[in-house]
Amino acid sequence: MKEPDVIKLDADPVRFGQSFVGSEAFKALFQEGMELIEETAAYLDGDGREESRQLVRQASLAYASESMRLTTRLMQIASWLLLQRAVAEGEMSPDQAQTEKNRVRLNSKDASASISDFEALPVRLRELIGLAARLHARILHLDRLITEGETAPRPAPANPVATQLGLLQKAFDPSE
Repeated sequence: MKEPDVIKLDADPVRFGQSFVGSEAFKALFQEGMELIEETAAYLDGDGREESRQLVRQASLAYASESMRLTTRLMQIASWLLLQRAVAEGEMSPDQAQTEKNRVRLNSKDASASISDFEALPVRLRELIGLAARLHARILHLDRLITEGETAPRPAPANPVATQLGLLQKAFDPSE
């Protein structure tokens, strides 16, 4: 076996954010998010409106606050997805997207209704809230991975003299 003549030491690591936003997994996530937004809007404008009229006062208040919280969460998700898609399509640099993302804020803390108020909500609204919460958690996780990957310090370039000495030692090491 022969050692390669040239060992490339100055290659940058692949950044997760750059590779993820151009992947099929991101396209599927984008599609899932947009479908959930459309589905929620259709429910809140249709069946949800009718169901909310039939609720008692306390449940009606819970419905109003939870539907607003759901809408806000979905708009945050849509903003994040659209920013990432803009980066993937070259319409925006990752730095520009980060600046815009800071204006939107993906909130991880969220006050919610009491258990009894939540259970009084229509089943379909509770399902949509659960789906949005799971999608939001996934996006928060991905956002942390992307942000940490983009801001991670690049490794210092290797000392070329030390590298050459290591190759010489390996080449002339009698134990191999």
